Order: sequence, then structure tokens, then C-alpha cells
Amino acid sequence: MITSIFNKSKPLNFIIVFFITFLAFLLANLMLQTEPVTAAYLLKQVLLFFVCYSSILVLNFVVSKNGLTLNNNYEILLFSLFLLAILQTTLNANILFANLFVLLSLRRLLSIRSQINVNKKLFDAAFWIAIATLFYFWAILFFIVIFVALILYTDNKLNHWIIPFTGLLTVFLIGMSFSIIWYDSFFEVFKSLPEVSYNFNSYNSSKYLIAITMLFSFGLWSTIFYIKSIKQKKKALRPSFNIILFSVIIAFLILVLAPEKNGSEFLFMFAPLSIIITNYLESIPEKWFKETFLAVLILVPFVLLLL
Repeated sequence: MITSIFNKSKPLNFIIVFFITFLAFLLANLMLQTEPVTAAYLLKQVLLFFVCYSSILVLNFVVSKNGLTLNNNYEILLFSLFLLAILQTTLNANILFANLFVLLSLRRLLSIRSQINVNKKLFDAAFWIAIATLFYFWAILFFIVIFVALILYTDNKLNHWIIPFTGLLTVFLIGMSFSIIWYDSFFEVFKSLPEVSYNFNSYNSSKYLIAITMLFSFGLWSTIFYIKSIKQKKKALRPSFNIILFSVIIAFLILVLAPEKNGSEFLFMFAPLSIIITNYLESIPEKWFKETFLAVLILVPFVLLLL
């Protein structure tokens, strides 16, 4: 019943995901936000909601364009459910923007498979990651994925290895120019500094523990099958699936290094993890087990709201 709704890509799925995302934003603001409600505050939240929903649309585009899943919408459903499970992911404006730019970078990286306009795609990928870094420093780790992509596509052209640095330098120069004009200072715009924290005490609550257990148990189980299934994919598609795998590893590193562990840092993991779990869902032959697997993923976020 549940799987049949999202088993095929259709407009109804996007409407359902829209309302789940809206619910996550609404509840986060009602339960966690302490700022006074003003017109400026409401306008900011509307903007952040559409930034987040745009990330979901970009995720759907990346998945459908690169054949990362079958013709369904499980990945966007999972993304919205993860938002509901960890409401804090909807509150940090910097991470919401950074995640959107990381997804835009991933879109360009995966399109290298066509071997058309490779120089431009590498520049764009690095450019978007550099923009993301302005909002959240540790997004810079996704820069590694660019070189992983070059290795996977067995690209030995020297200029292709240099181009990403030009994208990074371009954003640095633009940011510095803006900082001089706006703040009369060279580096005022670069507020995000490489701070690190290994204090995980903030996760020591029942809500966090249940949500994290769900993400890591379902994610790890699905990843094992995902890695095995890569060998069965078409040779031309294997690099794309490996890039997703490396992306979730980078997202995990960001969790470990994040200077402020308030839950919002989990957002970077949602997109690649949604793709990995969707691939596992598609591989389950028993309908009852698939229904149960998805039902648990749907019910847990809603149960957490009652705790």
C-alpha cells in the first residue's frame, strides 16, 4: 500500500513531500525556535523553507537524470522524513544554503559521465562547493569528491585536475572583493572558520538517540547491499553510484568534525543516504518486508514528535 504510492514518479508524491517538509519547518519553529515572531522572521522562514524544498527538487533531478534509482520517488520521501526526524536540520540557515550548493555541485559532478563540457562541469562543481564553504566551512570536504570523480572516470588530463582549484580561487577572489566593498576589510566575509569539536553530549537525549539509531542502522544495512549492488550496475553508471557512496562518507566526517553539534549538521547526510536506502528498497523482493521497512521509516519520525 505505502510502496505503491511512491513506486512511480507522480505529482502527488511531490505534494506529500511538500507537506511533510512544511510540517517539519512548522514544528521546528513551534517547538525549538526562541526568536520573537516578526514579519522579518516569517519572511526568513519562508525563504529557508523554499531553499530546503529546492534541495529536494535538485535531489530528484540528480537521481532521475543519472539513473541512480528506478522511476520512483522514495528518495524525496526519505529526505523529508529525515527532516521530520531531526527537526534541528530545518533551523540552521547556513547549513540549509550550504547543503543546496553541495547538491548543485553533485549535479555537475555526476553529469561528467557524458564527457561533454568536462572543463565547465569541473569548474561549476568546485565553484558551488566553494560557495557552500562560505556558509559552512566543513562543506569544503566535499571538494575531495571532485578528485574522487576524476579518479573514477579515469581522467588523466592535467588541466582537469587544475580546474577545480580555479573554481575555488574564483569564489575566494569574489568574496574578498565583496568584503572590501561592503565591510572595508579583506576577509570579513570569510566568517566560517575551521573549528572542530568532538563533544557529542548534545546527542544524549532520547529523541536524538532514536533518530540517530534509525539513520545509522537503516543506513548501514542499506549501504552493505548498496556496495554489493554496484558491481551489478552498468559499467558506465558505476562511477555515479560510487560518488554517492563517497558523498555519504564525507557527510559522516562532517558530523564528526562539526564545531557545534546541534543536529543541523545531519542535513548533509540526508541526500546521499536517501539514494542508498532507496536502492536497497528497490532490491527487496518480498512485498511485505518492503512495506514494513518503509513503514518503520515513516512511523519513527512521527513517533519522535510525541516524545
